[in-house]
Amino acid sequence: MRRLQVLTICWMLVECSVALTAAWRAHSPALLAFGSDSSVELLSAIVVLLQFTSVFKVSTERAALIAGILLYLLAGIVAVISVSALVLRIEPDTSKLGIGITLIALTIMPILSRAKRKHANEIGNRALAADAVQSATCAYLAGLTLLGLILNATLHIRWVDPLAALIAIPIIVIEARRAMRGEACC
Repeated sequence: MRRLQVLTICWMLVECSVALTAAWRAHSPALLAFGSDSSVELLSAIVVLLQFTSVFKVSTERAALIAGILLYLLAGIVAVISVSALVLRIEPDTSKLGIGITLIALTIMPILSRAKRKHANEIGNRALAADAVQSATCAYLAGLTLLGLILNATLHIRWVDPLAALIAIPIIVIEARRAMRGEACC
């Protein structure tokens, strides 16, 4: 269980750094939302890991609640970033780095989510189940971001990128509710 969380933390550090760097370079709201999600996922993985330490012990219920709150926070971040990009008429550039990191995340995150969900069910841990939801949400966002990035790269329509991020908000809110209840994603 600890190894799984440490692996998640290591991957999220890479994903977050690359996605936010790519977002900065390309002025991409979708990548910024994806990188923000990576930050939330990183915090969630750390919170879950803390419940298995003796120094900063966090209860399962509190960790699940924090994971859900972080998802709601993410929905707000995505909304502000995307609406601002539409209002300010930001034209994102093509980002090969962004396409690459979202493609890799789309491969890795479902695997991590399934593994976390399996362990959560085995040990009855709501916080780990909520963290599995975080990982699944990251995969959803990776798919939406990748679609937006590819459409932007091929069609060069400025609103496609922030629209891809806005479409993710209902998914994030649904997953936030599930996380707060400690439910694994379906």
